[in-house]
Amino acid sequence: MAAVEQLLSILDLEQLERNLFRGRSPQNGWQRVYGGQVVGQSLVAAYRTVDDEDRLAHSLHAYFLRPGDPKVPIIYEVDRIRDGGSFATRRVIAIQHGHAIFSMGVSFHIAEAGFDHQIVMPDVPEPETLPSEEELRARLLPNLPDVMRAYWEQERPLELRPVDVSRFVATEKVEPKQYLWIRANGPLSEDFRFHQCVLAHGSDFSLLDTALIAHGRALFDPRLMLASLDHSLWFHRPFRADEWLLYVQDSPSAQAGRGFCRGSVFSRDGRLVASVAQEGLIREKIRK
Repeated sequence: MAAVEQLLSILDLEQLERNLFRGRSPQNGWQRVYGGQVVGQSLVAAYRTVDDEDRLAHSLHAYFLRPGDPKVPIIYEVDRIRDGGSFATRRVIAIQHGHAIFSMGVSFHIAEAGFDHQIVMPDVPEPETLPSEEELRARLLPNLPDVMRAYWEQERPLELRPVDVSRFVATEKVEPKQYLWIRANGPLSEDFRFHQCVLAHGSDFSLLDTALIAHGRALFDPRLMLASLDHSLWFHRPFRADEWLLYVQDSPSAQAGRGFCRGSVFSRDGRLVASVAQEGLIREKIRK
């Protein structure tokens, strides 16, 4: 199954009861479930309990409580907290082995007119001028450690074109900022809610390791322990997840074993379509 088809299948949750859903994970050999998968599946579960199609998710706030086990299904329990005139609120708990592994609150809003402003998209090279994933593999694989090589060899549901690939191999301490063009690796449906779920799935990608750039370290450094602790996502304007989006990531702070990172997602024509924030564990492993 192609990676994007697998993503569509993973986001198509099985309904067990009125507010109860079951999701599965790809069997790709990873030891724990990718955090963005749980975010995306939780948003799907929440949407399944919102009957009014005019209510669209505008924000979500989540906590990662325990590592997810990819070998067993994930049960999603949705609490229909409130359905108001303009807003609806849901709480989602993801459960494995009898324990909550993840919790998320989602707010839905009916579109209305109002004030409108945004920050300006950075001036970066267009995605067509950057190396494709095939070209990146040919360039990077010979110089990568085994764990990173295994990661880059796999087909992913989101196509990635980093503006600067040197951060994957460089050890120089530089400003913790990076730019990624991303899009789904195939066409998606016309349902905007599904595009939101796909972006939610991809919003966790590479965000936390932005904090490592300031310290000249890489995501797969065997001396480090990294884990997402919380994740917030705000949807601002319409977009398509199967068209190029610029993911601008930076890290304002790292302290006390935690790194704080932010993301701004722009459509190709410069509209700010989403914002992201995350704090994660960044800890040196204790050498025995």
